Amino acid sequence: MSVKRALISVSDKQGITELARGLADAGVEIISTGGTAARIRSAGIECREVADVTGAPEILGGRVKTLHPHVHGAILAQPQNESHVATLEHEGIDRIDMVVVNLYQFEKITAAAGTTLEEAIEQIDIGGVTLLRAAAKNYENVIVVSSPEQYGRVLRLLAERGDLDTEERRALAVQAFARTRDYDKAIHRYLAGVDESEGAFPGTISVELEKVQDLRYGENPHQDAAFYRSRPHMVGPSVVAAEQLSGKALSYNNIMDLDAALSIVREFPEPTAAVIKHATPCGVASASTLDKAYERALACDPVSAFGSIIALNRSVDIETAKLIHATHFVEAVIAPDYYRNALDLMRGKKNRRIMRAAFPDLTEYRLRPQRHTRALVGGGMLVQDLDVDIFEQSNLKPVTERHPTPEEMHSLIFGWRVVKHVRSNAIVLARDSETVGIGAGQMSRVDASVLAVWKAGERVRGSVMASDAFFPMRDAVDAAAEAGVTAIIQPGGSKGDEEVIKAANERNIAMVMTGQRHFKH
Repeated sequence: MSVKRALISVSDKQGITELARGLADAGVEIISTGGTAARIRSAGIECREVADVTGAPEILGGRVKTLHPHVHGAILAQPQNESHVATLEHEGIDRIDMVVVNLYQFEKITAAAGTTLEEAIEQIDIGGVTLLRAAAKNYENVIVVSSPEQYGRVLRLLAERGDLDTEERRALAVQAFARTRDYDKAIHRYLAGVDESEGAFPGTISVELEKVQDLRYGENPHQDAAFYRSRPHMVGPSVVAAEQLSGKALSYNNIMDLDAALSIVREFPEPTAAVIKHATPCGVASASTLDKAYERALACDPVSAFGSIIALNRSVDIETAKLIHATHFVEAVIAPDYYRNALDLMRGKKNRRIMRAAFPDLTEYRLRPQRHTRALVGGGMLVQDLDVDIFEQSNLKPVTERHPTPEEMHSLIFGWRVVKHVRSNAIVLARDSETVGIGAGQMSRVDASVLAVWKAGERVRGSVMASDAFFPMRDAVDAAAEAGVTAIIQPGGSKGDEEVIKAANERNIAMVMTGQRHFKH
């Protein structure tokens, strides 16, 4: 047995008596601290107190226990270094061959409601982090164990071979440094949040991500990719939290489209369906039932919907499942849940990915203002607030001689909620609670208008238009009027507003302005 002496000091006592018993049975001398020593002794296992080794009692209410040369000299000494060996002999220090430490549960305590700053500070571990770092630094000579999950394997290897090889020791050291890194990040995040004034962007941002899975490929087959979740995990419906019930593994593009689709249907309290292609809606509709909503969303642009992603904000019933099952080539579906007979039917196509969002009511978890990593750029990252629009109809400003009818206003509000999710320049044509034409990602707003009208065909007549940003000139309004659009909602704020309003009045189009744009790049 290579391990002669082990120092054990843990906050989480899970599995500690089993580990201590295994070591003691192998003849290992155990050194421990207060609560850990009491737990080990209560199991009938002999151990020495750290104070007996250092000759110094715990002080400052336990803030100082292991910070002593007789502890850290015993951990950091290299037995192959003659000077180190001589120093240990001169000081009467016996080497420590294993360190078992897990840290004060800072993350758990600070996550609890009502935790005060003073309580949080007392959960900042000093000695434990120092022990882990010292042992991990000297991993060739000291085995460092930083998690209860490691106990069983370490004991098994010691029992089988009496030692761990260098690579096994290095792997444990890497995990220990990862733990101290995450611990310090948690403390930094908490204290920065306490001190940070509301609305201010911090001077530095630490992004913590945890791999969920490797992906089949990235945007294209020659690009490797992986999927990561944020740490701490977000609360509420998300693709990360969703459970895959059927189908092939998700691809990079599937995840992008699922996220876009889910964000749309969360906007609406009524049964709503969104059909997405390349992170842009082909069609969105709300209705009294989910099957009607899906049927109308698909009808907006059934050609573009080939290979689409579908999101629904209600549990999928058999009527809706039949419509989806009959749709040619659906890549993936995400919904709060599925009725058993609906799920059985949809699983009939083995490659189609069926995702359960794991929240019975998607609209219950409204998007709240929060920081959002919008894009990575060469050598950096853009961060902004989420585009969370708390929409109030009372904020709409009618600017034309003719005001929208109640029916037009209903359609305008629906279109405005959808256009936020369409790539700029974006135009949405809507009637009642469904889209009839969408023009997305165009370099000019008039081109987006022409594209939306072309997509709508005959359905454009009597529809309303939503624009994600202002009209710089009247050309798009004239094109809409020629097509049969009766009302327009747009942010306003252009130098050409007067000309645009004049065009609307000439064409008997009702126009309202929101004072807020919704660019989506």
